[in-house]
Formats: sequence, C-alpha cells, structure tokens
Amino acid sequence: MKRIAILVLIFCACFVSVAWTQQPAAKGSANWTEFHRTNMVRWNPYETVINVNNVGSLQLKWSYNAGGPVNDSPAVVNGAVYFGTDTVSDPHLYALNASTGAKLWSYPTGILPLWSSPAVNNGVVYCGGGDPDIRGVPHNYVFALNASNGAKKWSYSTGIYAVIPSVAVANGMVYFGSQAKKVYAVSASTGHLVWTHKVGYYVQSSPAVASGVVYIGVLTGALDAFNATTGALLWSYGTGGLGYNSPAVVDGVVYIASPVNGVLYALNAGTGSLLWSYTTGGHFVETTPAVANGVVYLGGDDNVYALDASTGGLLWSTYIGSVENVSPAVANGVVYTGSDDGSVYALDATTGVVLWSYDMGAQVLSSPALVDGVLYIGDSNGYLYAFGLN
Repeated sequence: MKRIAILVLIFCACFVSVAWTQQPAAKGSANWTEFHRTNMVRWNPYETVINVNNVGSLQLKWSYNAGGPVNDSPAVVNGAVYFGTDTVSDPHLYALNASTGAKLWSYPTGILPLWSSPAVNNGVVYCGGGDPDIRGVPHNYVFALNASNGAKKWSYSTGIYAVIPSVAVANGMVYFGSQAKKVYAVSASTGHLVWTHKVGYYVQSSPAVASGVVYIGVLTGALDAFNATTGALLWSYGTGGLGYNSPAVVDGVVYIASPVNGVLYALNAGTGSLLWSYTTGGHFVETTPAVANGVVYLGGDDNVYALDASTGGLLWSTYIGSVENVSPAVANGVVYTGSDDGSVYALDATTGVVLWSYDMGAQVLSSPALVDGVLYIGDSNGYLYAFGLN
C-alpha cells in the first residue's frame, strides 16, 4: 500500500480445489479469520448466498463510524466482525455484531495507528499495536485479546520497532514481522517467543503460512521462506523491487507482486525457483493476489487482472480506477475490490464484467471480506460497511 511505503521513510495453503458450487464441509468454515483466510489465498470457497446472478442486488445493511480510517481487512468469525482504526487519535480495535453492526466491545491500542489486520483463532484476537512509553518513545507490540469481551490475554513487545503487517496464526503460533528487521514466531497461547530470524531490512509484508513454511516479503525486495517450526531460512528470491507486498500460497506455488515494477511472480513454494512472471501495464501493484479455481486475481494502478495460475497468461483485465491499494477477495464466482475512486466493486470472476458497485464517498484502502452472504469493507472516512441481499 502507498501509505505503508511512505511510513518506511519515517520509521498452506494446502486445500482441495473445488468448484464454485461446492457446499461447506462444516458449519463455520466460511469464517474470514485473518487477512489471507486460513487457506492463504483470500478466497472463500464456502460462500453460497451471493453469486454472479444476484450480486447486483446488494444493498447496504449497516455502517459503523469508528472515528478513524478503516484501512485494513476485517476478520469475520462466528457472528462478529473485528477491525482496527488507522489513526493517531485514539485508535481502537473493534468487535461488532456482524448482523446488526452493534458494538460488542473495543480495545484501546495506544496513540499509534493500528496498521495490521486482526487474526482470530480459537476464541482469541491477535493484532499489532503500539504506544509511546513514559519518555515518548514508541513502544510496539503484538497483543492477544479474548474474542468475546476484549480482555487482554498477553502482549509481546518489539520495542521501538513498529509491527505494520498483519499477523498470521497457524500451528499454535503467531507469525509476524517488524521494522526491527526481524521475523517472529510466538506461542499463540502464551505470547512467549519461539524463534526469531534477522532479515535484510524492514518487514512490512504479512506472512503466509503453508505446509510448515512461512513466506514473507522483506523491504530489500526479497521473498523469504522459513521453516515454520525452527525459523531456519529455506530460500530467498529477489523480486527486484521493494518487498512490502504479501504473498499468497496454494498448490505448491507462491504468488507475490513487486510493488514498484508492476510484476507478479509465481514461484515454486518448495525451492523458490521462478515458474512464471507477468508484467502489468501499470507501475504500482501494492496488493496481495487472490487465487481461486486456477485463476490469480490482482489489482494494480491501472486495472484488475485475472491470470491463468499455471501459465501466467492474461484471461481478462478491467479498469475501475486505481485498485493498487486493495487486495481483492473472491467468493462464489465474484471478485470484490475497492478503488481509489471511492467505490467498492463486484466483478464477474470469469469475464471481469462489473456486476455491482457502491459509492462510499471516500478512498477505499480496506481489503474486503465476504462471509455468509455479507460483504464487509472499510473506508478512509472511518466507516465499516456491511452489504447484503434484501
């Protein structure tokens, strides 16, 4: 995202491929638990309510004024939606009733902007935050809260180094990076450090975890792969540009976009070798791709792109304004994304045709989440929106 790039200056998915019509394997599987979802590709294969035929009838269900920009992706779990505010004026992490938008609880995260998206696992909300100490020096941390009432369970300090990216939760661990030029793994139950690994520069990429490997971008332009249990570096691939984008991982392939040269890379997840690359028509791609049914969806400063996941061949591209800051979400044959033009869009995943849009009246930097027939997304005016069918 542009705002993250500017901040630098101042400071497994092993799942079975399914068709669009597959029914949920178990109740609750549709939860959008973290930025990537647990399948690490921003695709909800369990959505059956909204489809290409009825998405044009989406209406505003409710909106909630959080008092500060809502610029990251919400998590939606078991009837509650969790999100934070990106503001230096009293930022909070919020929990709302997903059906009504009523506030359940909020947790003050200090006076530093809440940059990372929350992750929810086993009744606990994990997120990064920060607050100056008594000397006014920034003090940053990852914290864990009770998902039901917001009570603090633990926090892990990264000192003066900001935790900008979203965390990932897997294997009983919380994985994240910081501007300390480190990648961390802490116990999800206690917050105790399990391992940390020094990298070449700041880490502003959200990790993806699949098949016992943690994949994360480093601001040197590298995508690094670590053993999820030990933290040992397995391989590193240089993308030739600033590495603050987050990867997606599926079927033994890692997809990551380089933000400054507009190139999407597909790498062998086991070795880091290049499988293919695609150069977009724009200059900036500051988003995480979504992958569904053999197609990679990516937003740039010129178009939304759909590429063949095996070959990188272009399937379609659609212009809806600059979408370089918003990572798309895919569910039931529909691609959802926001635009710098202040609108949220729904596109046909097969053709790229715009099926629906809604003018939110403010820049959209929040990445959408789609759960049980409801689309959740925030805007820079401080609102979280929920859209659904009548």
